[in-house]
Amino acid sequence: MNLLAEMVESQLGIEEWNKVLKAADLDGVYTSSVLYEDSELLGLVTIISERNGIPANDLVFAFGKFMLPNFIARYPYLLEGVDGFLAFLQSIDSVIHVEVKKLHPDATTPVFHHIRLGENELQLQYSSERRLCRMAEGLVAGAAEHYNAHYSLTHEPCMHRGGDHCGFLIKVEPSAQDPAHSTTGVIDE
Repeated sequence: MNLLAEMVESQLGIEEWNKVLKAADLDGVYTSSVLYEDSELLGLVTIISERNGIPANDLVFAFGKFMLPNFIARYPYLLEGVDGFLAFLQSIDSVIHVEVKKLHPDATTPVFHHIRLGENELQLQYSSERRLCRMAEGLVAGAAEHYNAHYSLTHEPCMHRGGDHCGFLIKVEPSAQDPAHSTTGVIDE
């Protein structure tokens, strides 16, 4: 949860973070070595949303997007041998979640299954009791930004609409390997 504090402090200011904590009746000392209850995180997101007029789903997406470069900055060795945006997405369960489990053995991580449909196309299946598919979409957007990839994402099925998992069809434009192109994500729900 310390990344949520970093995101709020960097984008809304430390005063806002302190007001959010006061509204949540929390003291604000968060470290990366402690696991926090989902209800506490979601309560903070709700307060931030209400205080700042930002839809909660947009905050969850922004948190996923913010989380990825910060995780990479802390653990750059995780990218060794990962060649590009889609390869990174394919490595989430086998590399990222393995590292999370080393750091936090009691952590509950989502499950990502992947099917490579072609050189520029990947199907991800996201499953989690938390149903934070918008955070997963944010992680995809953060990875695309890191790799300077222009992509589209179609989200179907969705656990919020009766699916037993969320499916993300990710298509990368072939020119996305050109560093001159900017990153954009198009999300269809």
